[in-house]
Amino acid sequence: MSERVSSEAIYDSAASGAEDAVVADVVSAGAGCHAGAAELQKAAASAGKSEVLERYAQDYPKGPHDQPQSMCPAFGSLRVGLRMRRTATILSGSACCVYGLTFTSHFYGARRTVGYVPFNSETLVTGKLFEDIREAVFKLADPEHYDTIIITNLCVPTASGVPLQLLPKEINGVRIIGIDVPGFGIPTHAEAKDVLAGAMLKYARNEAEQGPVAAPRERSALPTITLLGEMFPADPVGIGMMLEPMGLAAGPVVPTREWRELYSALDCAAVAAVHPFYTASVREFEAAGRKVVGSAPVGRDGTAAWLDAIGAACGIAQDKINASKNKWLPAIAGALAGSPIKGRVTVSGYEGSELLVARLLIESGADVPYVGTACPRTQWSDPDRAWLESKGVRIQYRASLEQDIAAIEEFGPDLAIGTTPVVQHAKERSIPALYFTNLISARPLMGPAGAGSLATVINSALANKERFGRMTEFFEGVGSGHTAGVWEETPQDRPEFKARYAAKMKAASAAEEAVGT
Repeated sequence: MSERVSSEAIYDSAASGAEDAVVADVVSAGAGCHAGAAELQKAAASAGKSEVLERYAQDYPKGPHDQPQSMCPAFGSLRVGLRMRRTATILSGSACCVYGLTFTSHFYGARRTVGYVPFNSETLVTGKLFEDIREAVFKLADPEHYDTIIITNLCVPTASGVPLQLLPKEINGVRIIGIDVPGFGIPTHAEAKDVLAGAMLKYARNEAEQGPVAAPRERSALPTITLLGEMFPADPVGIGMMLEPMGLAAGPVVPTREWRELYSALDCAAVAAVHPFYTASVREFEAAGRKVVGSAPVGRDGTAAWLDAIGAACGIAQDKINASKNKWLPAIAGALAGSPIKGRVTVSGYEGSELLVARLLIESGADVPYVGTACPRTQWSDPDRAWLESKGVRIQYRASLEQDIAAIEEFGPDLAIGTTPVVQHAKERSIPALYFTNLISARPLMGPAGAGSLATVINSALANKERFGRMTEFFEGVGSGHTAGVWEETPQDRPEFKARYAAKMKAASAAEEAVGT
């Protein structure tokens, strides 16, 4: 161990003792997964995380309600890390949370090990958890296998003030990045992707400012446009083709799949904020002197406006911009006309591309009265918001499940696109429905390819309306909720029993926490 690292170890040990009383209060108050967002935020602020939480509150403002109904936010940042080459990921949080996140990650195709540093009340109070994390990082920091190690504090370690910022920034040439991703501070998993992407961009920007950095595997001879936000693999290719007549090329997609791509992403002519909620990442690009353009080349109108905006940001002559528009806009218009969509569709989701999908549906001929997104309104989504509102679309940022369901009841769509519970609600009412994440966002949206990509799946779903009606008629009378099934005597709802058992469970939980303290 180097002298520098050894001196840090002494400092870390001393620092942890100063917060023992705060952490003890966190543990005794039961500030675990069930303590509630308000208690966890209060504990985290008391434990020295005020600056982090204030930054998150500015970057990811909440809506009229506390939090949209989304999966655990940490899944977003975890997924970003697991997709990167030569990158190790470590979680610090409650075992149940780590299990759920690991399961979900592998369900979505992760093929990497997820590291886990367990803890208990004693290691939280004594500061031993931080030392355990530090030990794990040193054991894992092998430059033969890794470029980067990412350590993520989940809710309880964040609320307890576990100071990941005191970890060494580099060990044996391996970069160390520690982030806090608490469910009570980050509203959605989509925005948690930005937490990690922004942290990595900041680290890479500092490296580039200090001297030469690793060259990318492939380097374009043309100025590049960095694409901000996850997208279907074919979309960057299509965007590159549209940029070529302007003397530009598509650059890396952020979040990247390899560390060295971060340098290329920063070394761009401009940034296209395809997903408009990457606030921390935008901050790093702007610190590097890069202009950021909102929206994306979806549909004919969207593509025309986007090419104009990119050209203006990069100082491209109008004749070159027109050359691209003349080449690609007729192709997009033809693809839209050749794959029309007829029907009323409501759109909701938590991926951040909901407004783009709605634009494409409308240009394909669909009637879209409502778009709900779990993400916040930002200046980078304003071009899409303005266009949609001009078409009479109601847009709900930070949409709740109740608002999305109310839109289905109000507008009676022929098809509902949304999250799992929204889809379930629609199908229970014999309305065809599609899961946004797996069936809509997992296909191209940009340029000519995107113009016709949605029509097949959308029209196929719309054609199922009659089948849903037959299914509803077939199952008529089997009941729902507590009466679901076939009964000789229909069960009677007994809410007083539920209330009684709920009170017993609450008392048992309180007694268990008292024993634990």
